[in-house]
Amino acid sequence: MKKSIVGSALIALILACSVTQAASNPATVVLVHGAFADASSWDGVIRILQKHGYHVIAVANPLRGVKSDAMVVSDVLSTLPSPVVLVGHSYGGSVISAAANGHENVKALVYVAAFAPDLGETAIGLSGKFPGSTLGPTLAAPIALNSGDKDLYIDQSKFHAQFAADIPAADASSMAASQRPITEAALNELSPNPAWKSIPAWFVYGDQDKNIPPQALAFMAKRANSRHTVVVKGASHVVMVSNPTNVARLIEDAATPLSD
Repeated sequence: MKKSIVGSALIALILACSVTQAASNPATVVLVHGAFADASSWDGVIRILQKHGYHVIAVANPLRGVKSDAMVVSDVLSTLPSPVVLVGHSYGGSVISAAANGHENVKALVYVAAFAPDLGETAIGLSGKFPGSTLGPTLAAPIALNSGDKDLYIDQSKFHAQFAADIPAADASSMAASQRPITEAALNELSPNPAWKSIPAWFVYGDQDKNIPPQALAFMAKRANSRHTVVVKGASHVVMVSNPTNVARLIEDAATPLSD
């Protein structure tokens, strides 16, 4: 009987602590993946954020076009109370820059090895603004679509070295097999006026990124007046997979003023 009472009390205490922790972290974190990936690329980050009491949503980014993808994310944002921390990886940065416009509940933007385009810029243009991107030669033969557009994939045999060099080969192989394509048009679509001009932004990226040159990422972070920029030594383009603690910590940094 004593063991039962003690056990029940312990469970009640754990639940109370969980409720208190969640109540102290009211921000909802919305994660938007980029090209050649899917929402599972956030798994490590999600586990950390949930453990710390955050409500997390990882949106399935269609990867069809900046404006149309932003509308999908915008629809999700419309259902959420304030405050929201909106996070984008890679091309997902272009999407969140557009999606946050008009949403007063979005209080912070976090760019994870991500594009932060200005009005009229494109992902392709920004990745080529500075030397260092080796993505082009690693792409597989494009797949023609009935719409007249093309779907782009990274050649599976080149995926590990290009996209995710700092994670185990077996994990990179799984990511390569499950990668989601992006349309050629999406990478060349002109971006609308970006939300980072009115919403505080944070940046994190690896210094060994082969998709978006670190120099380009540094340029975008400085231009967006990043509140805090973290450069992870040795990290690849999928810094959130290889270094989820660093990425989660920065997201929590962005959320902290919202939880005070």
